[in-house]
Amino acid sequence: MLKQLFAWWDSTTYGTSFTLWRRRARLVGKDEQGNRYFEERSPSGPNGQIRRWVVYHGIAEASRVPPDWHGWLHHTFEDPPTVSPLKRRGWEKDHLPNMTGTPLAYHPPGSLAARDGKARFEEYEAWTPENA
Repeated sequence: MLKQLFAWWDSTTYGTSFTLWRRRARLVGKDEQGNRYFEERSPSGPNGQIRRWVVYHGIAEASRVPPDWHGWLHHTFEDPPTVSPLKRRGWEKDHLPNMTGTPLAYHPPGSLAARDGKARFEEYEAWTPENA
């Protein structure tokens, strides 16, 4: 109970639940990560737009919203992906959340945080104005 009251970063709080109830928001759909998407029934947003919300399943991290739902949230697409899904192209990769700060973060070769623990430094000459 206290977790829902104070832990805004882990799913929804009572305030968010109350706002969704007060605005009579309807559930539009869920994505493959379990995030739920809501839309109010009558316009109240800027320029008379209908407000839209995402309630995260787990950690509230904006990079966990897939591109098709992101477009719907920001009114780029009028219909949600449950009605008209985006066509997948052959070159598109599956959506991945931002892994910065986790053990799965990308570390380029030569990084001190590289997975093998071996930093590789190449010979280089530092730039100075006299070299230009």
